[in-house]
Amino acid sequence: MNNNSNLYLLFSEAISASDDIDFLHVPHGPSLKYRDTDEASGRFHSALASLGVTKGDRVVVQVGKSIESVLLYLACLRIGAIYIPLNTAYTPAEVSYFIDDAEPRVFICDPLAHTSLGSVLHEKVAHILTLSANGTGSLVDLYNEKDAVNDIVDCSAEDLAAILYTSGTTGRSKGAMLSHSNLSSNAQVLHQYWQFQHGDILLHALPIFHVHGLFVALHCALLNGSTIYFLPHFDADTVLQQLPTSTVMMGVPTFYTRLLDRPDFTRDLCDNMRLFISGSAPLLAETHVEFEQRTGHRILERYGMTETGMITSNPYDGERIAGTVGYALPGESVRIADDEGNEIARGETGVLEVKGSNVFQGYWRMPEKTRDEFREDGWFITGDLATMSDDGRVTIVGREKDLIISGGYNIYPKEIELAIDECDGVKESAVIGTPHADFGEGVVAVVVTEDGVEIDESDILETLSGQLARFKQPKRIFFVDELPRNTMGKVQKNTLREDYQDCLK
Repeated sequence: MNNNSNLYLLFSEAISASDDIDFLHVPHGPSLKYRDTDEASGRFHSALASLGVTKGDRVVVQVGKSIESVLLYLACLRIGAIYIPLNTAYTPAEVSYFIDDAEPRVFICDPLAHTSLGSVLHEKVAHILTLSANGTGSLVDLYNEKDAVNDIVDCSAEDLAAILYTSGTTGRSKGAMLSHSNLSSNAQVLHQYWQFQHGDILLHALPIFHVHGLFVALHCALLNGSTIYFLPHFDADTVLQQLPTSTVMMGVPTFYTRLLDRPDFTRDLCDNMRLFISGSAPLLAETHVEFEQRTGHRILERYGMTETGMITSNPYDGERIAGTVGYALPGESVRIADDEGNEIARGETGVLEVKGSNVFQGYWRMPEKTRDEFREDGWFITGDLATMSDDGRVTIVGREKDLIISGGYNIYPKEIELAIDECDGVKESAVIGTPHADFGEGVVAVVVTEDGVEIDESDILETLSGQLARFKQPKRIFFVDELPRNTMGKVQKNTLREDYQDCLK
């Protein structure tokens, strides 16, 4: 009996069975067939091994979407290394923190960033490579020199497959540790729950440094032996071209609002589509309704987190209700609890908590933070405020944690506030999220300056541009004499959100 719980074993069955089917179909470029995937990932396995990467080593990756980036991920699974994808928008200063924290054996970046990142990281990591075949510092060059390794390293269910960093409320990012079992259990449930079937073609325009694009979309397609139309990013023209031959699309609400902005997005284009899925940010009810009127399809909204993968989903067969995220997925338990972890009555608002095989192993090198996020009886505290109907349907109504979700990305205000407060002339700041038609929420900063100091929006944005990823930078900055506070001195962000709720519309 094979007790190897390596996630790659799940995929290898579909890979070997799918043979001549395209796995990754890249517009205007070469495609990868399933029959070549095992050998190609084995060669990347060999390349990593030549750099001394073994089971349990961390491999940090900050690259764009490509066939090679997927093969590298699969190779890390095969070798038992811990894959750590970083947002491609992170600055060298931000990347430096992740390298210090993760202590990887290898860091892989895009060629254009190699020089700037190398100068910052050269003393922090042994190997800094790219995914280009440029003859210098390239993992692809090593790949071209190596023979494939056929091994799939033995891993227990609890062995880590990945660490995904999620922003922290204190400004320090946390590394969510995800095991082979966490990922495999969630992938198998979603594959069955969303009724993936022979012949499905997935339209993939999501980034792959994120749970949604990397684990949810890629894993479902791999388990199914499906072709993936692997777009480098969301481009409405390209999506409209690919829709007539696709059957499944996964996206964030921004994708769907941008499609609805196009008069040439019609019901006929969606005739072949079986399923549209939305997540990573709340989908407005009006978007849900307008999409159905335009296409005849009701978007299936689901809910998850970096720490858990997917937790709930509207049903595939059954009513998909706008504004709700559906029911707990099979094998998972959810409850709505008060601050002490006591389950509250149906229909009342509390904190959503979850327990199941999908729940992560804890935060990398943060045992105290891990303890804080779990109840003594094992329930993980999501920090999201929700209600549950009598039949178990969940509706997310807000966030207990001070989180902004913009374009599907999680943004914690504290990190931005700390950066703004360091700007010359700034006395204090408060960062909030306000409604944005395209991104769901946009970042807005409210700033108090030092007495007698005159600075403007451009001064602060220029300073932040080298410190924070673009998606974290404020879309507007307002200056006030003082921030609203309650009797305990705490800034009343609810007041600020009310005052500036229309500023991005």
